[in-house]
Amino acid sequence: MTPVSTDDLPAATTAVTAGAAQTRIFGIRHHGPGSARSLRLALERFRPDAILIEGPADADPLVGYVAAADMSPPVALLAYQPDEPARAAFWPYAGFSPEWQALRYAAEHGVEVGFCDLPAAITLAVTDEPGDRTDPLGLLAAAGGYDDAERWWDAIVESSSDADIFDAVHEAMAALRESAVEAGDATGESEESERDPITIDTHTLRREAHMRQVMRKTLKDGAQRLAVVCGAWHTPALSGKLGPAVADTRLLKGLPKVKTTLTWVPWTHSRLASGSGYGAGITSPGWYQHLFTETEQPIVRWLTKVAGTLRQHDLPVSSAHIIESVRLADTLATLRGRPLPGLSEVTEATRAVLCDGDETMLALVSRELVVGEALGSVPDGTPTVPLEADLRAQIRTLRLKLEALERTVDLDLRTERDMAKSRLLHRLRLLGIAWGRRTASEVRGTGTFRETWKLQWQPELAVAVVEASRWGTTLRTAAEAKILDQVNQPDAAVQEVAAALDAALLADLSDAIDGLIVRLESVAALDHDVTHLLAALPDLLRTLRYGDVRSTDTAALARVTDGLLVRVCAGLPSAVTGLDADAAADLRTRLDAVHLALAARNDEWANESWLAALRALADRDDVNGGLVGRAVRLLCDAEIIDAAESAQRLSAALSVGRTAGDKAAWIDGFLGGRGLLLVHDRNLLGLINSWLCGLEEPDFVAILPLLRRTFGEFESGVRQSIAQAVRHGATTAARASAATDYDTERGVIALRAAIEILRGTA
Repeated sequence: MTPVSTDDLPAATTAVTAGAAQTRIFGIRHHGPGSARSLRLALERFRPDAILIEGPADADPLVGYVAAADMSPPVALLAYQPDEPARAAFWPYAGFSPEWQALRYAAEHGVEVGFCDLPAAITLAVTDEPGDRTDPLGLLAAAGGYDDAERWWDAIVESSSDADIFDAVHEAMAALRESAVEAGDATGESEESERDPITIDTHTLRREAHMRQVMRKTLKDGAQRLAVVCGAWHTPALSGKLGPAVADTRLLKGLPKVKTTLTWVPWTHSRLASGSGYGAGITSPGWYQHLFTETEQPIVRWLTKVAGTLRQHDLPVSSAHIIESVRLADTLATLRGRPLPGLSEVTEATRAVLCDGDETMLALVSRELVVGEALGSVPDGTPTVPLEADLRAQIRTLRLKLEALERTVDLDLRTERDMAKSRLLHRLRLLGIAWGRRTASEVRGTGTFRETWKLQWQPELAVAVVEASRWGTTLRTAAEAKILDQVNQPDAAVQEVAAALDAALLADLSDAIDGLIVRLESVAALDHDVTHLLAALPDLLRTLRYGDVRSTDTAALARVTDGLLVRVCAGLPSAVTGLDADAAADLRTRLDAVHLALAARNDEWANESWLAALRALADRDDVNGGLVGRAVRLLCDAEIIDAAESAQRLSAALSVGRTAGDKAAWIDGFLGGRGLLLVHDRNLLGLINSWLCGLEEPDFVAILPLLRRTFGEFESGVRQSIAQAVRHGATTAARASAATDYDTERGVIALRAAIEILRGTA
């Protein structure tokens, strides 16, 4: 290693600690491309034999993975508590992060490297530490005439690559910290001043104390040229002579610790944005990645990328647009005194020239380029829980890929590979690992052999995998253990157990099926609420269909389902009695779901039992009209009741003796969003039209909201057809036919009853 004279090094960041040992502090901004390039140049000049980086000190064993071929940023250090995985912290790094470049430099040059910040074991244990109350960069930006600290830093630091920039950064930070006060030392004088003083919180002081302790140890271990890479704000606290360790030891004494596990996990550019949850404080990672990788004509190349993106979305952009946008960006930078256009300048040029003032187009550019999306990768040998290892193995076997961008996958369950993919995704969903989301298929088909999923990997799912690992070491055993634990809770309802059984069959959890069926039988036996049983039946009936598609033995499930159906049919008469409008509407929805599921099952005994129960409901006159009307409609759909009988029942429902509200509820239940019936059956339309025309104003006003809801559910074309039929008098013949179509036998019975009544009153 060629020696470097100390005369070439700035005195402000050089400390002589032992013999000829030299230390340089490089103050950077996290995830700053200019800082990263400048740091790389400075390290090449300084040639350190040891590097310390701001990061959890207990992550040192993971440094070796940085040099692996499969390690590709963005990635993050993940620390979590094994007994409480939800308590976790991330330290993300992008390719343009100065810390990552320092790690890469050390790996490429065989330099000892480690982290020097507080260990994650302490960070996770300390949860109530306050943050800094003042933004020091905001003060410097204001002094430089900027209203935005980020714009000031970009203009002064990130827009250039200069190994000497760290001296200026150190000088600025040192000036700010001279007027800063430490937490607990602030006096009431700040109340009289125009602004509060810069306060350094206790947590920051402890972090800096730990950094100095690690620096002392590294120098003691023989480092002669130590480079420390840290946030710019910390540089004054780490520069100069370190002095005795007594004060730092006292400050760090007694800090709580928890058992912690650390590993590398993939990260995404969008998660580096401050507004995305696990943020890292930057909102334009795609722009920063471009600045770091494109050192020649970055503005021209960027605006060319923008034009290409707009063209991909079939938007007309020419080379002339690119030339004019470059000129506008350069002009704006000159007017604002910037050496090069920044993101604000190129954004304004994009808006004015390339997007022609269209904010929608500009939002597209921002989403796809300014933020961008990239998912990093980590080597297979990275420490992980067994559950994640099983997940990675299955992903490789099934030729799936973890991607940051959402992707739609259509699965044909008749093929073995797609069936295995479906089982994997269903197991992950049961474990709370939301990699895939079921959606409506865009492929035409009515069978149960097709599934459509939208896949998108989010970095925080790494924590979800760790949390799920407490249930088992493989996805199958973990899903089985979790689902059985859920249904064995004392308050588990029959609908929840039925849904769990449905999910277990989808995920092919054969070892859990028997336990779920036994639990379903016991829960159903104790539940006497017919509405609960009705709610459970659709899931069970739908599950029975998977016997053919998924080769699942459903004989035991069929026995339980048939038992529930018998209880529902027997208890339905009492369940429908005395219901108000809201309860009746809820029950009507459940009746629809069971009827549809039974029709799909196509079992003769089950259909006969159900239709018999509906027939009994349709013949009652002491039940909410909406339920009776729905029962008549379902029987009509099943061809148990023909058009003539349905018209007769409608006429009876609209007869004298019922309130206008009951009549409207009956019609709502009978039609239920299916207006085509009125289009094709003019007799029914005539009956309803005659009833409506004969309503008194108070009754019409009272039932108008319900009628509006009923007819509002029809498609616009159906409503237009009904209106045309009424407008053209198509119901006149129907009314005349209905008026002359007498039932002689029923008339004789009514006449005899009237004679007996008159005799009794004479």
